[in-house]
Amino acid sequence: MTVPFADLQLQYQNIKGEIDAAIAAVIRDNAFIRGSYVDDFEQEFAAASETAHCVSCANGTDALYLAMRALKVQPGDEVITTAHSWISTAAMITHAGANVVFCDTEAGTFTIDPAAIEAAITPRTVGIIPVHLYGQPADMDAIMAIANKHKLWVIEDCAQAHLARYKGKMVGTFGEAATYSFYPGKNLGAMGDAGAVVTNDAALAEHMTMLARHGGLVKHQHRIEGINSRLDGMQAAILSAKLPHLAAWTEARQQAARVYDAGLNQIEDVVVPEVAPERSHVYHLYTIRHPRRDALAAHLNANGVQTAINYPTALPFLAAYARLGHRPEQFPNAHRDQGQILSLPMFAEISRPQQDEVIDLVRKF
Repeated sequence: MTVPFADLQLQYQNIKGEIDAAIAAVIRDNAFIRGSYVDDFEQEFAAASETAHCVSCANGTDALYLAMRALKVQPGDEVITTAHSWISTAAMITHAGANVVFCDTEAGTFTIDPAAIEAAITPRTVGIIPVHLYGQPADMDAIMAIANKHKLWVIEDCAQAHLARYKGKMVGTFGEAATYSFYPGKNLGAMGDAGAVVTNDAALAEHMTMLARHGGLVKHQHRIEGINSRLDGMQAAILSAKLPHLAAWTEARQQAARVYDAGLNQIEDVVVPEVAPERSHVYHLYTIRHPRRDALAAHLNANGVQTAINYPTALPFLAAYARLGHRPEQFPNAHRDQGQILSLPMFAEISRPQQDEVIDLVRKF
């Protein structure tokens, strides 16, 4: 049996009629840039994320940039984020004009360690970007307490955490803004690039909207210098067709994670994902740890099971950040994890026989 890492084609076939109708409607209406399909999705996603405003944009990377620019990040400012994430989180801090400051992760959850945040604050610190990595919320109570104490803004990176909750409250509703990616493989994925920022601050939403649309809300009326980062109508319509299924897909991922947990957590040297109390994990990725990760991955791949490493090099140790001169002992958890993490096949439609095959192959290894 072959087990794909994800199966976007199966997802499409299950809702083919809805997707095809959405695409056909956009073509019929020539609604390729902005328009009603984008407006509708922004309203629908704001409601789904339990926020007042959704500002769509071209991708999740741009979403981070727009949020920081709207929060008036200045050269010399410092922004704190996690050592374990995709590079977009850190790179956009730099592109927005600030200096990135990395913090280690918690020992078990892969999310940023609040104690490390507190230790990293300087007079130049202006904000914190926690990442709800792999679909598990960061410790938002502790992070918001630190932010409030030091008068810092918070942008939640929710790129992998659609519908995740912390103590019953939706992620993305704690800080000033939250960013989302709708990359095709995400829990809510477009059929191309797409992203959004959500916020409860109307003025911030308007500023981000202007930034994303060449600096104006009305064509040819440029109030500021902006960029071109628009969600196109086709992707908006596809996302609107998929959004009603997201809750059921999330539940299916959580059930699949329970199957993995039960089958893997008694196998020697396998560390299944730790879910902290009162955090709802939505399992964009199901990531285990194993001391012989590369050999395990090779064994699975040779037997038809696709795996991935998210991410093989922690951010402070990438060549892009060599200028900062970081050492492994500064980020012991992130440094350990980069050599042990392995993401197993995880998608809403994964079958029990497929999961049994993965579990059996891990056990045999």
